[in-house]
Amino acid sequence: MEGGFFEAVALWSQVAGAVAFLVVVILLFRKYLMPAVKANQDARNAEIAEAEARRERINAELAQARGELTRADEDAVEIRARVAVAENREREKLLADARHEGERLIQNAQGELERARLAARDRLRIEMIEKALVKARGEAARRVDAATETRLVEATLDDLTRGRG
Repeated sequence: MEGGFFEAVALWSQVAGAVAFLVVVILLFRKYLMPAVKANQDARNAEIAEAEARRERINAELAQARGELTRADEDAVEIRARVAVAENREREKLLADARHEGERLIQNAQGELERARLAARDRLRIEMIEKALVKARGEAARRVDAATETRLVEATLDDLTRGRG
């Protein structure tokens, strides 16, 4: 029995040591590791909350950016429409100005043509008169003798002195 008693004491001593070790381990775990685990868990939860908040902000910014993109597309369509209207107006104005300028040039050209016709007609008349004079002088020199020339000169002088001329 004596050997059994000491063996039982040794066994219970090992059990008590193991229980004491476990109690110390549990107390140390609760005192030091649980706050660290809790702090780590709180930090991870805060990171998750921050990430979710950031995701919500990004989603809100994305929705806002999509709205702005839609407005920009609408503005671009409106600007294109305005450009088309302005382009048509400008084209019509340029065409009207070109027509007006063309009509003005045609009128000027017609006036210039009429002036050129008149000038050509006058030159033709003068040329014909000069040719007729040359021919008449040649014919007159051939037909008029000295006595006829004297009589014509005296008649002209007489008409001039009487005031008929």
